[in-house]
Amino acid sequence: QVQLVESGGGLVQAGGSLRLSCAASERTFSTYAMGWFRQAPGKEREFVAAITRGGDSTRYSVAVNGRFTISRDNAKNTAYLQMNSLKPDDTAVYYCAAADAVVEVLRMSPRYWGQGTQVTVSS
Repeated sequence: QVQLVESGGGLVQAGGSLRLSCAASERTFSTYAMGWFRQAPGKEREFVAAITRGGDSTRYSVAVNGRFTISRDNAKNTAYLQMNSLKPDDTAVYYCAAADAVVEVLRMSPRYWGQGTQVTVSS
């Protein structure tokens, strides 16, 4: 069982930046593809970004491509989501997730989920 703990959320003005972190409990962190998802009030959870085990390949949703960057540090068992040029539409609870492969992230069926961290972007 992998435990994932997100941090770094908060309130930011439009145009600002935040960096989310996702700390994993397992030394096997490097064997998992990682992903970030978000869920806004009244909306379904949606895919945001994914990264392969080694960090050599990434994928993004159209909504965040060019503004958000996913990365990972396998030595620290941590994944990150750098969010720049934030918009009010980015307001949501952000979740990290671990999967056996990136395709599971893209299919929104990862094996493990974090509890989420709130991001609020004011206009």
